[in-house]
Amino acid sequence: MTQPFELPSFYVPHPARLNPHLDEARAHSTVWAREMGMLEGSGIWDQADLDAHDYGLLCAYTHPDCSSEALSLVTDWYVWVFFFDDHFLDMYKRTNDREGGKAHLDRLPLFMPADPDAPMPEPENPVEAGLADLWRRTVPAMGEDWRVRFAESTRNLLNESLWELSNIDAGRIANPVEYIEMRRKVGGAPWSAQLVEYAAGAEVPKEVSGSRALRVLMDAFSDGVHLRNDIFSYQREVEDEGELSNGILVLETFLDCSTQEAAEAVNDLITSRLQQFENTVFTELPVLFAETGLGPEGRARVLAYVKGLQDWQAGGHEWHMRSSRYMNGGGAAAGSQGEVTPGAGGALPGASLPGASLPGASGNWWDAYAIGGIGTSALDILRSGATVLQGDSSAGRSGGLAPAVRRARSHSHAPYRPVGPGQLPEFRLPFDLRLSPHLDGARERVIEWAERMGLLAEEPGVFGSGIWDAESMRDYDLPLCAAGIHPEASAEELDISSAWLAWGTWADDYYPAAFGRTRDLAGAKRANERLSLFMPVDGTPAPEPANALERSLADLWERTAGPMAVEARGRLREWVESMTASWIWELANHIQNRIPDPVDYLEMRRATFGSDLTTGLSRLGHGRTVPPEVYQHGAMRALENSAMDYGCMVNDVFSYRKEIEYEGELHNTVLVVQNFFNCDYPAAARIVDDLMHSRLDQFQHVAKNELPVMYDDFGLDAEARAMLDGYVRELEDWLAGVLNWHEGCRRYREEDLERHFGPERVLAARGAGAGAGAGVGAGAGGTSVEAEAPRTLGVVPTGPTGLGTASLRLSAPTGGVSGVH
Repeated sequence: MTQPFELPSFYVPHPARLNPHLDEARAHSTVWAREMGMLEGSGIWDQADLDAHDYGLLCAYTHPDCSSEALSLVTDWYVWVFFFDDHFLDMYKRTNDREGGKAHLDRLPLFMPADPDAPMPEPENPVEAGLADLWRRTVPAMGEDWRVRFAESTRNLLNESLWELSNIDAGRIANPVEYIEMRRKVGGAPWSAQLVEYAAGAEVPKEVSGSRALRVLMDAFSDGVHLRNDIFSYQREVEDEGELSNGILVLETFLDCSTQEAAEAVNDLITSRLQQFENTVFTELPVLFAETGLGPEGRARVLAYVKGLQDWQAGGHEWHMRSSRYMNGGGAAAGSQGEVTPGAGGALPGASLPGASLPGASGNWWDAYAIGGIGTSALDILRSGATVLQGDSSAGRSGGLAPAVRRARSHSHAPYRPVGPGQLPEFRLPFDLRLSPHLDGARERVIEWAERMGLLAEEPGVFGSGIWDAESMRDYDLPLCAAGIHPEASAEELDISSAWLAWGTWADDYYPAAFGRTRDLAGAKRANERLSLFMPVDGTPAPEPANALERSLADLWERTAGPMAVEARGRLREWVESMTASWIWELANHIQNRIPDPVDYLEMRRATFGSDLTTGLSRLGHGRTVPPEVYQHGAMRALENSAMDYGCMVNDVFSYRKEIEYEGELHNTVLVVQNFFNCDYPAAARIVDDLMHSRLDQFQHVAKNELPVMYDDFGLDAEARAMLDGYVRELEDWLAGVLNWHEGCRRYREEDLERHFGPERVLAARGAGAGAGAGVGAGAGGTSVEAEAPRTLGVVPTGPTGLGTASLRLSAPTGGVSGVH
């Protein structure tokens, strides 16, 4: 069969290594699979299938350093998970039997009890038999935190198969953001990451297992694994099996481009996600270790885990190149299947990292990683920007320097670049706007409140204060937004909602002024730590506020959280802390002058926009009518995330000129798309428009098709169903209110920008932009004396071009923090 596209040149920054216990694992897994009933008589596999797939080789490549016993157990897990996938395909996907598939999946958690000594039912098929055996053999070696996380990942891996089944039944192809989120669950890489903890003897300490850094490492690892698999498995999945869950097919459909172009774009996303992984390791882990006080043994376990994930990524690529299960012939990546070695290059901006000592290691982080076994490959790449490709580096579309160019371009943005008037899309929002009748009164009362709190005056000794006055607050008209997103609120409720929006927006403007220009990351973190003191969950008295930021939050907390139960207060505090923590993430990116990776940006944007806070206040009123586990269901998360993303992108398209030209901002969807695709502003704006409306379509699809199924799955009563139907309407109000506010407030139009920023500030900002941009590559859509102008996107871009050597020099922007801009 002719291949549908040529394999692209892959970014493979670490050499694949082979575990010496491969033969034992192969022999053991064959015996085990037969004992579990997965071979002859199963109707799914026979011995030839198992031999051809060679999961022993996969595990020997992905876990090169573990013992023979550990390798055999891990190989059994992979035999089981691939058998489950093929079994589910034959039994339920090909027959569109959702009811049978759900019944099959509902029994599997019975074989993963939280208590390792708890009894299990008698297995009824090879999938159940294999899971029961593996659970008994694995969990005694691991702690409770790992058991809980691994059981959850396994359930996600199994249960989201129903999402794939539903899409096949509806003939529906996911949008790119939806696909990335769901692929992590159904694709199983988070599950693989937790098996790395077992195989490497590197159980992640509970103190850091829930941190952003560890979550991003797992997500970036997962996305790299899944998208790589999508490239190799496209022919089998899409052409043979009729599968709709494949990243290439998703981008083919979304970008309306050829299969080859979509494959190249998927490969570019793999590179971006792996570079996000590297950035997290070298910029976020040292800070996490210091802030949590994690001891030497805990740090060593985290580093061993990181090394294990890198080994998995390299070994997984090598296995795909060799396994008969996948398309792996020809193309730029197929020229070599041997060990990968690093290339050499010039200095990479930002590669000089703090020499945070690793206790027990002689020297700094570079030495620690070398001692830990990651090897010099990673160090050379991060020091020099060198690119490692599997195969012929001179072949293919992007050539040997594409990943290094991509990394450099992300750090070479010239701030305050004149961009001119923005291009607003046609907002095809089908929801009617409803406005609270208390709007006019709320407009006056929120200004009175802000003056009383000190938000509209400059405070002596408080750097960055005095950023708003009564006139600008009237222009920003936050009660207009509150009246749209809470149209049925009482006058008192609307006042509180207006004040929350005013506080969040004011704080979002304050952080860049107070901490951004001086790169005071420590000061911003201290401010955040103090903010938590003014949100006591248990009624503990708060300290005396030191400034307007704290004073206004203390007032809002007392008015909002006072009548709430302790559990609801805890959730409210989590939403506020998520928003304020995201401002630190943005400030850290500014210090690096780094345009974020697109996936990381979209996921963090929900927090910087305050989406959880503004939508969650409605959810708190649901009480115990709706079981809390309903809100963790994939359908509910998809409903909320798709709505939030639409609202965030509405803000970004309206605020593009304000942020890029007047504020030196790095955090904007349009800019992130320009940087990723190396395209001009109109092309990026079209892509963002398409993405906005694909998320809106998903919101409507979930509400119409997935929620009713979820109601049935949970057996919800009429009251709970009515409550959730009402919540859908509340989210529709939120969307309509957000759009109406952007169209009606005086914050984004050209005359507003000139008035708010002032002629002198505008000229100074533009002058700073011209200075910072001199000699810097214009990879995100600007111009440069040494760079070609980026392309206008026709169908899909074919890769980065035009960066001169000057783009390797960092500019020094003075931008700030994103949010409701």
